[in-house]
Amino acid sequence: MGEIMTELWHEERLYIDGQLVEAAGGATYPNINPATEEIIGVAADASAEDVEKAIAAARRAFDTTDWSTNTELRQRCLRQLHQAFIDNFDAVTELTIAEVGAPRMLMGGPQLMTPLEYLTYYADMLDTFEWSYDLGIYSGIAGTAHRWVEKEAIGVVAAITPWNYPHQITFAKCAPALAAGCTVILKAAPDTPWSALALGRLIHDHTDFPPGVFNVITSGNKTVGEVLTTSPDVDMISFTGSTATGKRIMEAASATVKKVFLELGGKSAHIVLDDVSDMASATASPCFMVCTHGGQGCATSTRLLLPRSRYEEGVEATAAMLGALPYGDPQDPGVMTGAIVNKAQLERIEGLVDRAVAAGARVVLGGGRPDQFEKGYYYTPTLLADVTNDMEIAQVEIFGPVLVAIAFDDDDDAVRIANDSPYGLSGAVMSDDRERALAVGRRIRTGTMSINGGSWYAVDVPFGGYKQSGVGRESGISGFEEYLEEKALAEPA
Repeated sequence: MGEIMTELWHEERLYIDGQLVEAAGGATYPNINPATEEIIGVAADASAEDVEKAIAAARRAFDTTDWSTNTELRQRCLRQLHQAFIDNFDAVTELTIAEVGAPRMLMGGPQLMTPLEYLTYYADMLDTFEWSYDLGIYSGIAGTAHRWVEKEAIGVVAAITPWNYPHQITFAKCAPALAAGCTVILKAAPDTPWSALALGRLIHDHTDFPPGVFNVITSGNKTVGEVLTTSPDVDMISFTGSTATGKRIMEAASATVKKVFLELGGKSAHIVLDDVSDMASATASPCFMVCTHGGQGCATSTRLLLPRSRYEEGVEATAAMLGALPYGDPQDPGVMTGAIVNKAQLERIEGLVDRAVAAGARVVLGGGRPDQFEKGYYYTPTLLADVTNDMEIAQVEIFGPVLVAIAFDDDDDAVRIANDSPYGLSGAVMSDDRERALAVGRRIRTGTMSINGGSWYAVDVPFGGYKQSGVGRESGISGFEEYLEEKALAEPA
């Protein structure tokens, strides 16, 4: 795999109960750079014993300290953490590129800088959030009472995050949970341990977080997460990842009837209606999306729905745009599509495309690994035409730089195809007629929808899905309230 590199700033220890500690027995596992296949270092390989310690610390911190009631302390800690990331932005950038394979150009946006807004957004929200509301006086069989509702932190939260946008998803979960007064155990994806461990290190070195409020677990063993999902001392699971894993988490959490937030898979449709005057512009967005970080995003529109009357025109315009977008070494500041996160995921993408071609799909562009790289997990931006919505490639989340073009007959047919999916996370509609685009968009059963290129992505926008794309909403006020309980109180009036 190559020599171990040590020049990258990173942390190799777990963060438990306010201390940076080795995993039980000093266990570690290798961290591999997907762009080079080299081992760039190691990360702590936590065991069930380590997870239990983190749970105990979070439980104690919630039950015995004033974290959940001390608003000023929570605001100060979140703002300190934001400043710590700003001060160490370059170092965190380099470790993120190295372990995620994400392009450098994304670090100033969704991979790192934009997610930091969650920290200040939720710290500021605490100045104005209404923690209670009045229900007035009610007279009934039990007498006359004054009633009101108070909101309070749900308790200990286990945040289980994926590898594709580790900072974005970590902060989308942890910032509102901490602001709400919860204590947190962050369980990072095995492929991206340093991004999570950096958070523990910065909290330890630069903030006033009390011991146990925030804990970080990394492990090469995916099963240690089961300790979190089954523990009676964990009040809530916040998970982002595959729908298959989300189902298992929901099942495991049911034994203790804990709250479960799930942000799962997507197979979003980008619909181009037949009245668009500029086909190149109308098809540009999905090209950029599947090329951004190699299409390794759950909300990426990977189904391009084109009117049958203009199908070949749309395919040609899409191929021209997709073929012009740069891919390759994520260190190159001009690259949009870097490396696929690991070998298994690369092989999965290959298998899906190969089976699609065997089923009748036409390769218009790409369709395999690029020739110019001797090492690294790369896949060329790919466009498949003549795809029907019943094909595997149109129903399964690819998580790669692959776009499929599907023909539709009219608006009703486009809506039918878009909704013919187990997922409902995102989507888009393009039309020269705003009202027509809105009418179609409102019929698509998804949690987010772009109308004529409008971007919904921001820290204050609730994000989540319909159907098997998840349960609950992340970001915005809705994302904050996911981490709260409501308690109704009454007293004689």
